[in-house]
Amino acid sequence: MLGRRAIPRRGGAVGAGTIQDPSYVREAFARIADRYVTTNHVLSLGTDILWRKKVARIVSAWKPRRVLDVATGTGDLALEIQDACPEAEVTGSDFCAEMLAHAGRRGLVRTLVADAMALPFADGEFDVVTVAFGLRNMADYATAIGEMRRVLKPGGHLLVLDFSLPTGALKGPYRWYLHHVLPKMAGLLTGQQDAYEYLGGSIEEFPMGRAMCDLITAQGFKDADARPLSCGVAAIYTAEAV
Repeated sequence: MLGRRAIPRRGGAVGAGTIQDPSYVREAFARIADRYVTTNHVLSLGTDILWRKKVARIVSAWKPRRVLDVATGTGDLALEIQDACPEAEVTGSDFCAEMLAHAGRRGLVRTLVADAMALPFADGEFDVVTVAFGLRNMADYATAIGEMRRVLKPGGHLLVLDFSLPTGALKGPYRWYLHHVLPKMAGLLTGQQDAYEYLGGSIEEFPMGRAMCDLITAQGFKDADARPLSCGVAAIYTAEAV
């Protein structure tokens, strides 16, 4: 759920179009790895657990044989899928070894240190690829989604779970919470407030709803669909590989 560090594109200004600083993101995750799971549950009041269980039910209905959870972190989603799909081979990949170490200790059987921008898998290896609260932290959304498409079999499924912004009366209070309350709370829980200071900005800039569906479709998918969660605080995006 970590936020991203914004650095300007060549010739641009921060906010006008930003990319990730991969070194910063990796280092920040390493610093908070020990308290990452607990912090997420506290900040979301446990709602993130329900979101992941819903995702696991969706994946289970697809009856996959091989699943890849990209940017698995401490393995929260991969572990839910592993439990929901006992017949499937579930692999969790992440570019932060410290986070993956926690995933392994928590019971994730298959883990691999890997960069989502260049996945070390052959074309068409997986039936399902998932990514939860990780795509937003990647240097290039389209490239990352393209890599996920590459390792999926034709007819395989992509599922993205990430934050969104609610609409209507809830939007203003939620944005205030994101920018002013959440970083301070996370700082108290982890001792690393700076690692969360970019979360609000990263959510503001992340494609949502139809924009995300269009981005996914452009990378070789069809039937992209958006399902808002908890009044639009998060969303599940699904699509089928062409």
